[in-house]
Amino acid sequence: MNFELRELRWAILAAEYGSLRQAAEALHIRQSTLSRSLRGLEHDFGQVLFERSHGGTRPTAEGLEFLDVAQRIVVETEELGAHFKGRQHGHTGRLTVGIHTSFSTGNLRATLLDYQKRFPGVKLCLADGSSEHLLSGLGSSAVDIAFIVGTHRRWRGRSLPVWSERVVVALPEGHPLGSHDAIHWGDLKDEQILLAQHGPGSEFYQLIVSRIGDAGACHIQYHDTALDRVLTLVSAGYGVLFALDGATGVTYPGVIFREVHDTEGPVRLHFRVYWRQANSNPALGPFLDILRERYPDLSGAP
Repeated sequence: MNFELRELRWAILAAEYGSLRQAAEALHIRQSTLSRSLRGLEHDFGQVLFERSHGGTRPTAEGLEFLDVAQRIVVETEELGAHFKGRQHGHTGRLTVGIHTSFSTGNLRATLLDYQKRFPGVKLCLADGSSEHLLSGLGSSAVDIAFIVGTHRRWRGRSLPVWSERVVVALPEGHPLGSHDAIHWGDLKDEQILLAQHGPGSEFYQLIVSRIGDAGACHIQYHDTALDRVLTLVSAGYGVLFALDGATGVTYPGVIFREVHDTEGPVRLHFRVYWRQANSNPALGPFLDILRERYPDLSGAP
């Protein structure tokens, strides 16, 4: 068979108008051109698809069956074309975003919501992990873009400074430090400190050791699990947990949060977004455009 999608559209329109003349006028073609197209389809399929009379053109029983299938073909083909056209411009497809911390509130949450609102056709997938895990995922293309604490000088791809978040400590309700408006480093010297490895655990470790003392002076316990599960340990009195203020948008039973301060005020950790220049995912470009709108890079870096 040798027919074009255009001919299926013409046949559908001829059936809708019930008149070759009116259908041809709507299509801005000659009536004879439309008639030849319908006869060509009938020849290709070996069936009489339309009854022609002075009263108009009506599909036969075989023609109705043909038009039902033709309609599905046209709709599905148009949807397929729209999908790949949208994908080419980053409006459809899939984007995997590496996350380094909770985003129940804050800039990361706002950025993801903004992107999803602008590009609802893109499936947003999240990958959780430590900075080393996410950078490895970027290198293997398992992750398209990742938000990570700090500057990682071994990274050979692209990065952009975005926002900073306050460091907070999660305490069990009734803990003596809960009466403080803010917690200072000296307050934590004798505390059992919990760290979740599925996030900025190593960055917190370096920060704690640099501010409290050497590793031997700190009572630190790692947990290879997500933040919410370690918060369950906090509520049970197993220790206090370091987190970022993006985690404070949800109420956890038996847990309260307090900011960590030093002599200059709240302690903050700075985020950068990382990606590979060679990443060919069309959905990445629009996401980066949103980031540059929200967080223009004023550092002068290329």
